[in-house]
Amino acid sequence: MSQVLCIDIGNTTTHWGLAANGIIGLLGEMPTSSLRERLGELLERVQPAGIALASVVPAATSTVLPALAALGKPLHHLRHDTVVGIGFDYPYPEEVGQDRIANCIGAQVVCGAPAIVVDLGTATTFDVLTSKGYAGGVIAPGLSVMTSYLHGRTALLPLLDPASIQAGSAIGKSTLDAMRAGCAIGFAGMIGHILDALLTELAAQGVHNPTLLATGGTADFLPTELSRRLRREPNLTLIGLAESWRRQ
Repeated sequence: MSQVLCIDIGNTTTHWGLAANGIIGLLGEMPTSSLRERLGELLERVQPAGIALASVVPAATSTVLPALAALGKPLHHLRHDTVVGIGFDYPYPEEVGQDRIANCIGAQVVCGAPAIVVDLGTATTFDVLTSKGYAGGVIAPGLSVMTSYLHGRTALLPLLDPASIQAGSAIGKSTLDAMRAGCAIGFAGMIGHILDALLTELAAQGVHNPTLLATGGTADFLPTELSRRLRREPNLTLIGLAESWRRQ
C-alpha cells in the first residue's frame, strides 16, 4: 500500500502525516525553524512513495522544495494553480494560503459543502466553502499572538502559556487572572462573533446550515460552549493534502 507523506509547513510548527487510501496514519510535528535540519531524518524514517506539500512560509518552501525534488519521487506542491476539484469564487486565488486550500479540500472529504473551516494556529483563519468552491474568509489573530503581544508590548505583563488560559471568572483577582480572562473570553468572543457574521451573510446569499469545522492546535483551548458549535477535525489539513495528491 503506497504511502504519501503530507507536509504542512506553518508559521510556527510543521505538521506531517503518512496517508494511505485517504487515511492519515503516522503523525508528527516539528518547529518550522528547525525543518531544514530535521527534514532529512524524517525522509529517511518514513520512506514515502510520494510527497504532498503545503506551505505558508516562503523561506521554508524555497529550502524544502529542492530537497524533496532531489528524492526523485512524485511531488505535489498544492497551490491555487495546481489544485484539482475545487473552484474559486474569489477574485485573487493566488492570495489564498496553501493550508487554507487544503482545509477546504479536507472539508469536501469529511462533510462536503457548505462548510466553514476555523483553523486555530498562529493566525485564526475562517474559510468558507460553498458549492462554487472556495468563497473567501477571515484572518484574525491567534491565541498565541494575543498573549505574546501583551507581553512584548508592555513592561510588566508576563508571557502566558496558551495552555494555561481557561475561561474562569470575568473579574480577575490578579494580573495573571486578569490576562487569562481577557484572552480566554476575548478570543472565544472573537471566534463566536465572526462565525455569527459569516452565517448571517451566507444566509442572505441563500446558503444555509454550513458544517462548522475546527482544526489547529489552539482548538483544544476553546470553552465548552463554543466547542459544541464546532466539529473537531484535528488532521483536516493533512486530509486535504492527501486528497489533493489523490486527485492528481
